[in-house]
Amino acid sequence: MSVISICTTMAASPGTVWAGIEDLSTHTEWMADAEDIRFTSNQHRGVGTSFTCRTRVGPLAVRDELEVTEWEPGAVMGIEHRGAVTGIGRFTLRPAFEGGTRFCWREELRFPWWLGGEIGARLAVPIFRRIWSANLQRLAARLED
Repeated sequence: MSVISICTTMAASPGTVWAGIEDLSTHTEWMADAEDIRFTSNQHRGVGTSFTCRTRVGPLAVRDELEVTEWEPGAVMGIEHRGAVTGIGRFTLRPAFEGGTRFCWREELRFPWWLGGEIGARLAVPIFRRIWSANLQRLAARLED
């Protein structure tokens, strides 16, 4: 399993940041690696929401199966990866000391053998860290406009 964790401070309040991420269908607008999202549950928000996301990094693409496992408006959104790549992900929001929001994104991922298994997961850490940092910059720019 590989762990990827990044944090950034956004000028927007936690409520504004939450409003910008709670609509899961819009994540493709700020996540460069997320190509499309299709809900597989009737609900589109909250614990129990399930969806697939076509995720692409360079020439590699997978259809990720996800379910929301935590949902605390303004504070926490957790998901479980149940497709080819398995694991858990979590967004946490808290007021930043200097104002705005401290947004942390943590993922614990396991890759299948055909994506290199543990070696592939370790090699992916710096790539994902760079992509997700840029994703959070795009999200911050959307929220601060």
